Amino acid sequence: MHAGISSLELVARVRGGERRAIARMLSRAESGSAEAREALDLLYRGAGRAHVVGITGVPGSGKSTLVAKLIAAVLDTGRKIGVVAIDPSSPFSGGSILGDRIRMSEVTSHPSVFVRSMATRGALGGLAHGTFEAVDVLDAAGYDMVFIETVGVGQDEVDVVRAAHTTVVVSAPGLGDDVQAIKAGILEIADVHAVSKADKPEADQTVTELKSMLALALPRAGLKRAVPVIRTSAARGEGIVELLTAIDAHREHLIASGQYEKRRQSIRERRMLKAAEQVLHEAFERNRQGCMADLVAELAAGTLSPQGAARRLLAQIGIAGTR
Repeated sequence: MHAGISSLELVARVRGGERRAIARMLSRAESGSAEAREALDLLYRGAGRAHVVGITGVPGSGKSTLVAKLIAAVLDTGRKIGVVAIDPSSPFSGGSILGDRIRMSEVTSHPSVFVRSMATRGALGGLAHGTFEAVDVLDAAGYDMVFIETVGVGQDEVDVVRAAHTTVVVSAPGLGDDVQAIKAGILEIADVHAVSKADKPEADQTVTELKSMLALALPRAGLKRAVPVIRTSAARGEGIVELLTAIDAHREHLIASGQYEKRRQSIRERRMLKAAEQVLHEAFERNRQGCMADLVAELAAGTLSPQGAARRLLAQIGIAGTR
């Protein structure tokens, strides 16, 4: 494929499932290329068929190893699967460390699997810039399921629930993170819980504790559906099929209960707001030069507050609603 091919020329090839075209479009989505915007918009319009599954959990919980086994289980059902694996950014290059590709190497060569690692590059929320567009590309390319594997879960890293139809939270026994899980709201964001490394002796206790916490928390949250807790061992291949069954069952539940379209609408709203934030940020970066010196002088003199200065700055560069 010619290096100078335009993004619009790639659209038909992406829709045809051409792997090199998919890889190029994903690179342009991740970089935020302005040239790719129209093509990505076209791919968005042709997406919407894939079941998007977010897989998250604390670092060390074995997410990537579990995802590799899940991919194999999906392939056994005859489906195509794409994976967007969010890696921590390298502190030296700012790029992805590609750890997920190494752990998933046994399945990435399959023609029905496409794995893409993306670096966070400082993005908050556990997702990378371009994650939503990457999902669109894989969806439009004909992948039946798209997994988003996130960096981890913390107080501010629950954006995956706003990007996925089904959210799986992976917990490992013996990590001592049960209290942290509650603080981070993990109980509330999970549609399916997976306890990994079930060959460890502490696994039974972790499963019991999770079920007990869910029994107390979910009725207060007004949730009527029991959230399954699946015991898994990637090393032994145990619980993998059961986990995939629970993921598929959640999608069927959403459709049967009328919640599927509501969840998709919530994702659309979130995407619109994130896009608006990005547009404002880009406008600010383009136009702020030359507007700041006088405002900073007033801040130094104490005649203007930071809030007032911010509003005047935004008004001066033409961003509506700030006057």
